[in-house]
Amino acid sequence: MKQKNEIVVLGAGESGTGAAVLAKKQGLPVFVSEKGKVSDKYRRVLKEFEIGFEENGHDFVRILAADKVVKSPGIPDTIPLIKQLNENGTPVISEIEFAAGFTHAKKVCITGSNGKTTTTLLTYHILKNAGMNVGLAGNVGKSFAWQVATRDFDYYVLEISSFQLDGMFRFRADIAILLNITPDHLDRYDNNFQKYTDSKFRILQNQTSNDYFVYWADDPVIRRELKKRKIKAVPVPFGEHSANRFPGAGITNKKIRINNDKNSFDMTLEQLALQGKHNVYNSMASGVTARLMEIRNETIKQSLSDFQNIAHRLEYVASVHGITFINDSKATNINSAWYALEYMEKPTVWIVGGVDKGNDYDLLKPLVAEKVKAIVCLGQDNRHIHKAFDGLVETIVDTGSAREAVATSYYLAEKGDAVLLSPACASFDLFEDYKDRGNQFKAAVSEL
Repeated sequence: MKQKNEIVVLGAGESGTGAAVLAKKQGLPVFVSEKGKVSDKYRRVLKEFEIGFEENGHDFVRILAADKVVKSPGIPDTIPLIKQLNENGTPVISEIEFAAGFTHAKKVCITGSNGKTTTTLLTYHILKNAGMNVGLAGNVGKSFAWQVATRDFDYYVLEISSFQLDGMFRFRADIAILLNITPDHLDRYDNNFQKYTDSKFRILQNQTSNDYFVYWADDPVIRRELKKRKIKAVPVPFGEHSANRFPGAGITNKKIRINNDKNSFDMTLEQLALQGKHNVYNSMASGVTARLMEIRNETIKQSLSDFQNIAHRLEYVASVHGITFINDSKATNINSAWYALEYMEKPTVWIVGGVDKGNDYDLLKPLVAEKVKAIVCLGQDNRHIHKAFDGLVETIVDTGSAREAVATSYYLAEKGDAVLLSPACASFDLFEDYKDRGNQFKAAVSEL
């Protein structure tokens, strides 16, 4: 039965369940509505906290009567229910927006088309090593709302997607990090790149002159947008030519230089735990952010040199009869795959494919021509890949499972070659998610 001023949470996954628990602990009437089946994991949590929920369908009358709706990021704004809520003037917000209203912790917020997870984990690693009372949330770890409900952190490092940003209105980042903007998820933005760009720039909303905006100064889209936007926060660029910016970070004489207003320090590129051009930028973003928070230089240097990268991101899997297998399943868009191909130094058999999100494969053609000896398609519909690379690569083969893709790649590769899973596509045609895809790839390699 509906209660007065009830909050309805749409989606009973990690973010939705966390939001419901936070509402309950704050003494707010809350109800969870899940279109599908609630997993056993979250069912237990909802029952433990005595939170009412429904599954396998929505009670539209109850939802439309809600005082506020907290929407999981996977639910598009374009479905009729959300449109009706908006027309009714019902606030529809993200879990991160909701949780921010119940904490005074400082927030380091990271967004971008690529590198978010790596930079988030690296920044958290530095802060943790510095002895700070810090939580990790957003698209990684336990949800932000769950941690606000159950922990008492002084700082949070938050990975925030464009979908989450779309439902954030009063939220303010103390330090906002924008890594890059390349075409991604355009199907959620009417295939309009400017709408997607505007979504990413919401990371800056409500910032003041006391806050910081850390951004990749070499990104052409960011540079273009900065010319037409008034930024209130202190600008902190990082990039190829920002070594003399205070505060900022850049590259000089094959070293990264990180500056705040007081001092600087250098590290050679070889000292960085994360190798590859894109990871140099991720390291600069995390390093300069840590300096803004007045963490000691030695702590930052040590953390940048001993960090272990996440699974499914240029992850070394094994070497089988001299053939190296690399798992980059988290590369779900063109730009991520570009970085992976740029990283490869051996002749490469490239496993690519899945759910195409409006990919422009032309961006990859120079690297493919230079480095790829064969392409193994892993998806239900590979027409766009064939059209893009037929004639550029001699061998293009279709496969329908991770095991088949690995076996085919192994057959096509020779000693001294590499097999790279970097799909440039979403995984939902054949797999549960990118993790499932990567794990099946690794399992198949182990069977060779």
